[in-house]
Amino acid sequence: MSSTDAVVVGAGINGMAAAAVLAARGWSVALVESAPAIGGFIESAERTVPGYLHDTYSSWHPLFVTGPVYAEFGEALHRHGLEYRNTEGPLTATASDDGQVALAHRDLETTVAGFAEPADRQAYRDAIARFGAHAAQIGGLLGAELHSRDVLAPIWRLGANGGRAELRAYLRDTATSGRGWLRGRFRGTEVDRIWAPWLLHAGLAPDSASGGLMVPIFAATLHAAGLPVVAGGAGRFVEAWARVLDELGVQVHTGRRVERIVLREGRAAGVSGDGWELSADRAVLASVSPGALYRDLLPASAVPAQVRIEAAQFRHGRGAAQIHVALSGPVPWRATELGEVPLVHLSDGSSSTAIACAEAEAGLLPRRPTVVVGQQHVLDPSRVPSGAAALWLQLQEVPFAPVGDAAGELDTSGGWSPALAEGFADRVLERLARHAPGLPELVLGVDVITPVDLQARNANAVGGDPYGGSAELDQSFLWRPLPAAGHHRTPVPGLWHIGASTHPGAGLGGVSGYLVAQRLTADPGPLGRLRRRITTRG
Repeated sequence: MSSTDAVVVGAGINGMAAAAVLAARGWSVALVESAPAIGGFIESAERTVPGYLHDTYSSWHPLFVTGPVYAEFGEALHRHGLEYRNTEGPLTATASDDGQVALAHRDLETTVAGFAEPADRQAYRDAIARFGAHAAQIGGLLGAELHSRDVLAPIWRLGANGGRAELRAYLRDTATSGRGWLRGRFRGTEVDRIWAPWLLHAGLAPDSASGGLMVPIFAATLHAAGLPVVAGGAGRFVEAWARVLDELGVQVHTGRRVERIVLREGRAAGVSGDGWELSADRAVLASVSPGALYRDLLPASAVPAQVRIEAAQFRHGRGAAQIHVALSGPVPWRATELGEVPLVHLSDGSSSTAIACAEAEAGLLPRRPTVVVGQQHVLDPSRVPSGAAALWLQLQEVPFAPVGDAAGELDTSGGWSPALAEGFADRVLERLARHAPGLPELVLGVDVITPVDLQARNANAVGGDPYGGSAELDQSFLWRPLPAAGHHRTPVPGLWHIGASTHPGAGLGGVSGYLVAQRLTADPGPLGRLRRRITTRG
């Protein structure tokens, strides 16, 4: 048993960020992780054949390099070995079954030059400029505790900048689907095909509410920040974080599964597991799912009845799968310009992606899944042998417990058996080969990670959902994670909820952990200090 000011449960990006901020402000901190290593869904390994390094789960860091955690700790991370590789040219593209390619570049004017409709070019410029004019205010809301006075300043500045009409417009965008937002502004297909599949990376479908807000956020962020990847693989990012945490004096405990949150006189006072306990004098921060927090880690008597009910009703999203492929040579794209694009979607835009989402929601393996084709070696050739290539294929429309196959070809009766994983991977590679003839002859190795594997790797990925819970509007913003507990301070004194299940949701920004740590270490003033002292001492 040992004692620190704070115990942080879960060493994904939010847990690491929270621990670093608290320690940098003078708190003693213990960071506890059930896995053998810190990092959560950040890892790299030779998963196919020797000499090919794959980012096992997440890979792209635009949200991190544009966020507050990087602003504060970027210099220290780079000092401890972090390096990024990025694109200044081709950014992202979508290859459709009709043979058309829609391509976005870092440069806005190069991008709009590829649009067939002149009106779409100006509409796109206007959308990016509009978000740019309000990016600070929107970012302030996404990075604020929504149930607090912290939101007043960005709302006031947004109103002062754009007036009430702009405030109403953003509210309407939040209630609008991505398909609806795109259809209302663009006549051609290019913008829809480029950006509708990106909604999957926010845990949304093309017809989900709030897509109308997320599409311009994705577009403007990627034009500004690109698609940075970690030189030498995502594992280097975790290594740099480990050194920063060590430098700050954070006690890191891996391989320890937290079984309960210790309460003393109704207040969170630490955590315990099988034969061990860590005491927290000031706060416990838990990066876990709502179900784990309110059902497993706390006694029912400590949780208000409505919170228990809502935690049991919390919905997790679609499962995901990952396929890593080692190739003996470059990808033989039919559209040769795709050879220099870091991230390509195989999709017809809103139409085919919406169908695949609906099939997955119905428990079916999609007939034509949207395939996210990551080509990290384009930015970081050190990951593969000279002249070779590797593919990072992500499938975000996959049921955790399939009840059938939309194409009627694969036997799902045994769940995610090795045979089903191999058969689904073959479907994905066949879909890719239609855009890259000759691809099968280049394959040296394939590694498949199923939704079941994701859940086994990370307990927060319930049902193979890597985004910490459905991101539909009723589980986002003011209502994330729960309507009765839609903020990071929980009903239990001294206990704070962070992670992908909380506002602002999933992603590598680390914002929820940063936000809570900032709030805990902010100067509350004389009255607040007295209140905190009284509360802490009981």
